[in-house]
Amino acid sequence: MLVPVFLLILLGMLEFGFVFAHDLTLANATREGARAGATAADGTTTDSSCVDPATGAAKAFGPADVDPLVIAAVNRTLKSPGSMIDLAQVVNVKIYKVSSDGSTIGPTNTWPLAIGAGANVPCLYPAQKMDFSAPASPPWTVSSRNNAAPPDSIGVSITYTYQFRSALGSILRFFGGSGASSMTLTDSTVMALQPTN
Repeated sequence: MLVPVFLLILLGMLEFGFVFAHDLTLANATREGARAGATAADGTTTDSSCVDPATGAAKAFGPADVDPLVIAAVNRTLKSPGSMIDLAQVVNVKIYKVSSDGSTIGPTNTWPLAIGAGANVPCLYPAQKMDFSAPASPPWTVSSRNNAAPPDSIGVSITYTYQFRSALGSILRFFGGSGASSMTLTDSTVMALQPTN
């Protein structure tokens, strides 16, 4: 009689460890994306590290590069060595506005999953496609981002469908539970835009 109880506890601990590892990676990805967006702000800053190796010339960096830079940072973290994230289970990445006092969440730019079919990663040679596609008409335009004091904040969130790794769902169904084999994880990070000098 005790074996099923111990098995349930053991599988629960194991599954919690997997969920925690996935959630840590999602948290790191949103943090990297928010940091990239906060640094690039409204796209008027310069990036001296963005150089075309073929010509040695610096690439022009503008507002059109900001959101792809955010998504590239998220994409890179999700695919980093040691990541347990199954990219096919990422629903989308959202970039959204948060007011300077943190009380209001404004327009949201949603980037759905499109493995290998997104825009080119900014400042990467040779060119490499991102795994998320840009919204056709982003509600929160980069040029409208206020980085004068007090600056707006940028939020980055990821929605992910976690698939159970153990038989926990089946065991719970045996005991009368829903027997779900997946759960939705959402993680987000908010950072203030880098203020103008």
